[in-house]
Amino acid sequence: MSLRVRPAMATVELNMIVKDGAAAGLARCLASVRPFVDRMVIGDTGSTDATREIAREFGAEVISIPWEDDFAAARNRVLAHRRCDWILVLDADEMLDGESGRRIRALLDDPDIFAWDNWRWNYMRDSHTRLGSQSPRANPGILDESRGFPAYVPAPTTRLFRNHPGIYYEGCVHETVTKRVAAPGLRSGHASFVVHHFGHAEDPECTRDQKNDLYQSLIEKKLAADPDDAQVHFELGLSELEHHRRPAAALVYFERACRLDSQCAAGWLFAGVCLIRMGNVAEALRRLARAAELGLRNSAFWQALGDAYFHSGRYADARDAYLAATRQGDAAPLAHAKLGASEVHLGLVERGVRRIEEAVASDPGFAELYDILAAAALLAGDLRLAARTHKARVGMGETTDFHTQLGRVLEAQTEAAVAAAR
Repeated sequence: MSLRVRPAMATVELNMIVKDGAAAGLARCLASVRPFVDRMVIGDTGSTDATREIAREFGAEVISIPWEDDFAAARNRVLAHRRCDWILVLDADEMLDGESGRRIRALLDDPDIFAWDNWRWNYMRDSHTRLGSQSPRANPGILDESRGFPAYVPAPTTRLFRNHPGIYYEGCVHETVTKRVAAPGLRSGHASFVVHHFGHAEDPECTRDQKNDLYQSLIEKKLAADPDDAQVHFELGLSELEHHRRPAAALVYFERACRLDSQCAAGWLFAGVCLIRMGNVAEALRRLARAAELGLRNSAFWQALGDAYFHSGRYADARDAYLAATRQGDAAPLAHAKLGASEVHLGLVERGVRRIEEAVASDPGFAELYDILAAAALLAGDLRLAARTHKARVGMGETTDFHTQLGRVLEAQTEAAVAAAR
């Protein structure tokens, strides 16, 4: 009688690249994964802080790697040192929760899966910032370290994969192993564990701006290497739209992405967003219709559609679209304020103004909400609320011609009201 030998338990190692990770929370990250991994390998690209000391305190192996303006190249240099059965990839400003760590260990014994796709929760210091086509959601507070942030934006990623020679990173920025998993036909699965990311919430504005500038330069490098890559055009469009606030420049990239890949639903969506901001609502509606045909009907789509209808004077349709956005879990006060503005235009004045006031109260530092409330109060005939809100908005700075004109209208209407009362 032969004895059946039980296979050894699969092993997993943490694989990272870091530069000056001490301030980004490296200790927090390593503490969160230490109970669940068998090995930690960290590639340092030139730290001048305590990164190396912190890593070694947690038992990590630290290797020096050169920085060549290429995130994929850096990650692959660290992957060259992999020894365990599975690779878990994190950054210094990320961490796992305890349940996610246990879920990862449970995934390692599936013989048919070579990579697991998972969600990354990007925590935000406000409730209105969107990442790509993903809108913010209310932070459920499952992680103590995240409870100071009101919202998170979910994004799909692939952070757990087998030690396989055909799996490696591609792309000098926004690097991924996704195409390498698909190329040889390796099977991937969807996992329930979450990677918690704090960079957007904790980075100082100057640091975030520096990162965005670096990312744009690297995306341009990718475009020079492959000018017919629709995804790269889309990434450049997002950078121009979200970080540089240049919708006309962004539109060029989104339109190019759609010509290269007519199935690029997000490209059609953001082309529509650019056209709305440029005042061409008719063309925007055509782009949004194409995005809907391709099945993209998330909260970002509904909010863009609501904006297009609102600027067209179709307030009932705008209200329906904004309602659809909020029903999909959009936690942004801006979506609720726009819903309230459409209700004011429809004659639901008390309900609409109250909804906008609640949005302002939930995010009192967001200037655009004051603009919406002041305009809605003026339309509703509440000059005191309009004037008070306008004054608060002007006090926040960065005013435009809109605020000057609104101030003149309020002054004229107030004078008329006083004269009528005499």
